[in-house]
Amino acid sequence: MIYSQAYSPGGSLDESTIQETLVRGLEGQFTNQKVLALIPDHTRTLPLPALFPKVVEILRNVRQLDFMVALGTHPPLTEEQLLQLVGITPKERSDKYRKIGLFNHNWDDPSRLASLGRMGQDEIKQIAGERWHPSLPEEIDIRINKLALEYDHILIIGPTFPHEVVGFSGGGKYIFPGISGPDMINATHWLGALVGVVGTIGIKDTPVRKMIHAATSRLPTPVTVAALVVDDQLLAGIYIGEMFGAWSLAADSSSQRHIRWCDKPFQRVLSRAPEMYDELWTAAKAMYKMEPAVAPGGEVIIFAPHLEVVSHVHGRHIYEIGYHTLPYFLNNWEQYKNVPLGVLAHSTHVRGSGVMVNGVEKPNVRVTLASKISPEDCARLNLGYMDPAKINLESWKHREDEGILYVPRAGEILYRLKP
Repeated sequence: MIYSQAYSPGGSLDESTIQETLVRGLEGQFTNQKVLALIPDHTRTLPLPALFPKVVEILRNVRQLDFMVALGTHPPLTEEQLLQLVGITPKERSDKYRKIGLFNHNWDDPSRLASLGRMGQDEIKQIAGERWHPSLPEEIDIRINKLALEYDHILIIGPTFPHEVVGFSGGGKYIFPGISGPDMINATHWLGALVGVVGTIGIKDTPVRKMIHAATSRLPTPVTVAALVVDDQLLAGIYIGEMFGAWSLAADSSSQRHIRWCDKPFQRVLSRAPEMYDELWTAAKAMYKMEPAVAPGGEVIIFAPHLEVVSHVHGRHIYEIGYHTLPYFLNNWEQYKNVPLGVLAHSTHVRGSGVMVNGVEKPNVRVTLASKISPEDCARLNLGYMDPAKINLESWKHREDEGILYVPRAGEILYRLKP
């Protein structure tokens, strides 16, 4: 069921339309209820500072309203970062919004999690279909932030973009893996790796999306989604309703707004990661969104001159294993089977598709990193290195006819080849 919607096919929504759509979809829906709103962190483009006060005012009749950042395994935000995320000052926090909770999800603290039951191997096999592999868990403990069970209603507020693990982000992804425990995080990401980025990204119905929906069906707390379509940091669409329907409409709109169809593959791409990606764990979206449009043997350069960290949370594991293709890990499974599956999945997503030939790894695309990460570390990570200071941006521009592409703000727009 859809309570309210608005979409601008060629532009963005004006302020009055945004306000009217939010009011029509949310006002009076949760009177005298405790509501937990799930929101993204700073690595997702969303005009949250403009939306936050609107939502708080519209939901003035609820008994309690709190906001949780659906971090997955992203690093927790400091108090200063939380305030910046929603666009309020410390004074407003202690005065106007003093009754509003604002906190992070903690994925690795068992005391903060509750189980919704287990997903057995038969169900996992049915969901994975032809992509099932014995490296997937035999069963999954469907753990979730226990606060999700202590509210009368969950409200998801987040954008929908093409996504490398699930196909399109948004909707139930804010619950699994957004506020889930490590089992679901690892299982969903590894299943996505088994399918592969090219076979997943920008595709609406994927095995991982099925796994997410199967897990959310066990959640007893009612969920409403405000699924948003963002274009050039402006709201182009709002779909408010039950979780599956609202997300589905947003994914359809995202497929129209966020995919660039290319006539021929590119040989080289300079893909600039914006500063909102403050670790390679997220900045690697500059690779994911480009790989489907790169010719075999081509190169993607992740241009991130601000970047100096591989991963705040998972860096140790990543430096131990490096970046490799899926066949490499599967061919050497005994060596890597104890590494968290989410980390292995990230590694395969960054390195891209490939094959093993006579025991030698043959990636389809060369991946080069132009950042503050040293040449030695890049070699250790199995990535190419380029000095970002020596990159002349002007020499990359307007050369699409030569098979060379410069993407000034990568990470959210997907590039694919026309059928």
